[in-house]
Amino acid sequence: MATREIISTGNELSAIAAVDAGCEFFGGYPLTPSSEVMHVISDLLPKAGGAAIQMEDEIAGICCVIGASMSGKRALTATSGPGVSLKAENLGLAQMAETPLVLVNVMRGGPSTGLPTRVSQGDVLQAKNPSHGDYKSITLCAGSLSECYTEVVRAFNLADRFMQPVIVLTDETLGHMHGKAVIPTLEEVKAGIVPRKRFDGKPEDYFPYECEADEPATLNPMFEGYRYHFTGLHHDKNGFPTEEIETCRKLIQRLEDKVEMHKDEIELNEEFMMDDADIMIIAYGSVSLAAKEAIRDLRKEGIKAGLFRPITLWPSPDKKIKEYTDKIKNVLCVELNIAQYTAEVERVSGRIGEIQGLYKVNGRAISPSEIVAKVKEVF
Repeated sequence: MATREIISTGNELSAIAAVDAGCEFFGGYPLTPSSEVMHVISDLLPKAGGAAIQMEDEIAGICCVIGASMSGKRALTATSGPGVSLKAENLGLAQMAETPLVLVNVMRGGPSTGLPTRVSQGDVLQAKNPSHGDYKSITLCAGSLSECYTEVVRAFNLADRFMQPVIVLTDETLGHMHGKAVIPTLEEVKAGIVPRKRFDGKPEDYFPYECEADEPATLNPMFEGYRYHFTGLHHDKNGFPTEEIETCRKLIQRLEDKVEMHKDEIELNEEFMMDDADIMIIAYGSVSLAAKEAIRDLRKEGIKAGLFRPITLWPSPDKKIKEYTDKIKNVLCVELNIAQYTAEVERVSGRIGEIQGLYKVNGRAISPSEIVAKVKEVF
């Protein structure tokens, strides 16, 4: 695979990735520690024929992105935890109306204002259910500078494939880290873009929400001669509101099944020194960088630890986690929150109360030495 090297930050790489992936619109509101995504993309998009708008608040930021997506454009917003809270209602609208968009959440300490300039992974469960109701979230989690680029590119392709919002979690450490990133060439990124599915028949034969039980809607861009109703209400095949029992049931079940039945297209994980591991460390995001260093140190002492890193957090890689936790007794989850993903590991593995954890919520990173010490303490 041809690659290129860039010296940059995670936030800047997220913005570059969006433009490279064909994003033509950014709408948002500056929020620490995500603001540089907006700063960079506001310079890049006009040069590429797109537009970036700073709106009056986070709610308006997501609304204009939904509007841009309705017109057929790839669209991005970026924020941190409090901004996602404000965007929640309209993320639900995008789920219900099946409007693709990408949201980059550069996580910081919370809840509320929390620790605006410090690192956290406290938005993991928020990313699973950012809005009320039944649907399946798609959430990716970058674990390096390179993945701040590649996961944003992947998010746009998944958003158009599944016709819904896709969240990319980074964090303050990755967002502001400055270093070398090895990323695909622009030609490779462009070659991998899969456009949204379109209906090319007669307008009178167009029913956007009439689709297979495990497939997304086909929403042609607005203003091109195909008419349909756009609503957050339960709707029929034309998008018009309905309370008909079976139509409503099928609609909501499809929002679940279009993701759940195609998890193989979404799931992505990294396994680091897991071949002979008898201690399994589960970590994601910037924490995984410390976990890898800790594993190298442990291996030097003859302790066979390995890392399982979910890159797709939601839907969770349940089968893979179950496979490993069935054969490895010693499991340690390392997170910058209080056991948010550990709860999912326990659910999937069936080992409630058996999974060890190392957690930190004071805005500071977890060091390799802390992970080494925890492994020696509990195992």
